[in-house]
Amino acid sequence: MNIKIICVGNLKEKFWKEACGEYAKRLSRFCKLEIVEVEEQNEFQNIDAILSKEGALIEKHLGKENILLAIEGKIISSEELAKLIEDLKLSTSEVTFIIGGSYGVDAKIKKAASKSISFGRATFPHNLARVMLLEQLYRAFMISSGAKYHK
Repeated sequence: MNIKIICVGNLKEKFWKEACGEYAKRLSRFCKLEIVEVEEQNEFQNIDAILSKEGALIEKHLGKENILLAIEGKIISSEELAKLIEDLKLSTSEVTFIIGGSYGVDAKIKKAASKSISFGRATFPHNLARVMLLEQLYRAFMISSGAKYHK
């Protein structure tokens, strides 16, 4: 399976890069992972303009099956994510996850997503959301393989 993660912004701090690198390495035995970083827009004062510009950048990288991480999305458990990925494997070979920027994502990106999921109602910085998604993807593959990582 090919998994693409589209992220607004990049990782500046070493600890975020190391955490993402570790989970990317672990995931390599289960899938081909691609992380696409689009530039966070700071030159606009207007939030709608920021979302529109970031949305246009995200849109260029969307796939056929797009899943948005959003605070208002359906809260899912690790087991539910594992089941979702197993189900998707039956119909597609590529899944794209989208992590928005500070203001979320543009309405056209929400519309392009077939699903919107959440890891809880708390707000997380997008760097942490990326680490959490990578860890949860790894956990999902481990659950599906019957490994002991998930307790």
